[in-house]
Amino acid sequence: MDLRIDGKDLSKFIMVGDRVLIKPRTEETMTSSGLFLPPGVKEREKIYSGYVLKVGPGYPIPAVADEDEPWKEKSETVKYVPLQAREGDLAVYLQNSAFEIEFNGEKYVIVPQSAILFLIRDEDLFK
Repeated sequence: MDLRIDGKDLSKFIMVGDRVLIKPRTEETMTSSGLFLPPGVKEREKIYSGYVLKVGPGYPIPAVADEDEPWKEKSETVKYVPLQAREGDLAVYLQNSAFEIEFNGEKYVIVPQSAILFLIRDEDLFK
């Protein structure tokens, strides 16, 4: 099921929890030997890849109550275990766990961190 969202700016998207927004890579329509693939062949694959655009804050950690230390200030701020994915990484993920959305005519997928098999990070990409 595709979800169509109209808007102007992708930067207003806020990912929640362990979710990652990925722009899928363009699919190859030709094999290495030169044969053209019919539509639908790539759709049956279970593993896809794409570039990470946005990352959620991570897994929330429950607040630790320091009942035995009343002099400490009580903090209600939520803490998170950060995700491994970073913006700009190439992610290889399981397609059956991804949710497709369409924004301004382009397809994106929202994937939980647990569906990402591995990441390729090129530190020189941003220098």
